[in-house]
Amino acid sequence: MRWIISSLKRKLSFLLLLSVLIPLLALGLFSYDMAATATEQKAKQSGLSILSQTATNLEFIVQDIENISIFIIGQKDIQQYLSNRGDDAVKQTQMIEFLSNLVFSKSYISDITIYPMYQSHLLSNTTIFKTKLPTISGQDGQSFQASEKWWSARYETTTAAGTKQVISLVRPIRSINSFKQIGTLVISVDEKALSRILAQAGMPGGGSVVLSNTEGQLLTGSIQEEMPSTMEELLPGYAAKGHSGAVNYGSGDDKRTVLHDTVAGVNWRLTGIMPFSEYRSQNNYVLKIMAIVIVLSIIIVTALVLYFVQRITNPLTMLTQFLKSSNPEEPMQTYRVETMDEVGQLVRSYNKFSERIAALTEQVKLEESYKKEADMQALQAQINPHFLYNTLSSIHWMALMNQDAKTADMVGSLSDFLRFSLNKGEEFCPVEQEAAHAGHYATIQAIRFPDRFKLTMRIDPELRELLMLKLLLQPLIENALIHGVQKKESFGEITVTAQRQGSWMAFAVSDNGAGMDALKLAAIEKELHGPDDRIRERERLQEGSYGLRNVHKRLLLHYGTEAGLRVESTEQLGTRVSFAIPISQEEEAV
Repeated sequence: MRWIISSLKRKLSFLLLLSVLIPLLALGLFSYDMAATATEQKAKQSGLSILSQTATNLEFIVQDIENISIFIIGQKDIQQYLSNRGDDAVKQTQMIEFLSNLVFSKSYISDITIYPMYQSHLLSNTTIFKTKLPTISGQDGQSFQASEKWWSARYETTTAAGTKQVISLVRPIRSINSFKQIGTLVISVDEKALSRILAQAGMPGGGSVVLSNTEGQLLTGSIQEEMPSTMEELLPGYAAKGHSGAVNYGSGDDKRTVLHDTVAGVNWRLTGIMPFSEYRSQNNYVLKIMAIVIVLSIIIVTALVLYFVQRITNPLTMLTQFLKSSNPEEPMQTYRVETMDEVGQLVRSYNKFSERIAALTEQVKLEESYKKEADMQALQAQINPHFLYNTLSSIHWMALMNQDAKTADMVGSLSDFLRFSLNKGEEFCPVEQEAAHAGHYATIQAIRFPDRFKLTMRIDPELRELLMLKLLLQPLIENALIHGVQKKESFGEITVTAQRQGSWMAFAVSDNGAGMDALKLAAIEKELHGPDDRIRERERLQEGSYGLRNVHKRLLLHYGTEAGLRVESTEQLGTRVSFAIPISQEEEAV
């Protein structure tokens, strides 16, 4: 790293390669991930399409068997034979021949059997030696009857054609006249015929397809090895959700993609199982191609970056060597400009600076001497504010010695007034100190205008130590004195109140002076909330509203729009100016 940062060329090469190779690698990984995802999604879509087509084929078979069952139930000879309570050998032979013709036309039907209610011999296209269907239904084989239509699970039956695995549609046969049950119809589907349909589906990656019923019992499948009885045995913990879908099942080498679709009408579920190795082999091929492309890209990008960095940094390298060989004690020499790009502009700027450095050096020396002289003059011109306080204090004691109490009070109040106004640059002060400052102002004015007014302070003791923006009350008292009390011949009263209202401090300055009419009050409100204007500021100074506007603007600046001034006035009765400021959370906690 130290070797890299010691050279601009190496730093540029490193940073450019880093800035190019990282996005290139990220793009490669992203492309690989997108390709792998697309491969997986494509295989899943293909698998779902195959399942959907297979489900359609099974729906056709199911619907065909349903139609055959309806046709048999509604056949006139079947109805007459089952309605008779005696055996008729001729009719029985005719019915068996009728059923045999139906089975012959459908390759996927194993047998059709009718269990009469009133005859002792059942009707079937073949001789049934043994069947487990009554066992599935929980009834005796001789009196087997079904009261409603249903599809059985896979079971074994032995006929003259041999032993087969079948799935059967079982439904009651009712008289079309009385609607009473007269028998039970069983149409059995050869499980191998359904298995061939599933095997012909051709799932991607050599996958398999199984068919199960709503109870999770496997009916048939294209699995080569021995097929388990239930879906739980085949895929432990797997639970299909929705009409169709696809999920990844398992992990590691046993990871598979499981897809499912539903056969309408019987709610059978088709489940396709694809090995994940099919994706992995395709993804490995994509990964190899991507790796080759990235390696070639890295080689090409590296060569181009090194070449262009070399071309760009050569002029800077030559300029660096030139500057290293220059003597700082001697005048700087100019450097020959060879290019018009940013490096050439840099050389031009360097040449201009070299021409000016000598003159600037002399100028700096001269300005330094001027600065030292100005600093000395400024130091001599400074006035310590404590000199003013001490002088006022001396006048205060001289007035006391001459027994001039009013002059002493006035000078003392003025000294405190000035000290608070400066307040070491602080903007905030305790409420008690703000009230004292306002009191000093009132004391000075009371001496200037004897027997003209009195000031009354009503400050909530809870608020005395809380902080507030300084110089808010004094301008309001001054406004009340000048524009209220002095404009009325009678003795004036100015009252200052401060009380707590929840999390706010509410202040009000009231007087019993001349007051204002509605027109003047509206003008004051407009001045307070009007836009800033330097020409209008001078007019406000003459009109007397500058103090109110100044306090209003400071309140808005420090406390927000809810803290502005509110003015209420009645002509010849007086004026009340109020505002409220929030109490800080820190002060409330204390």
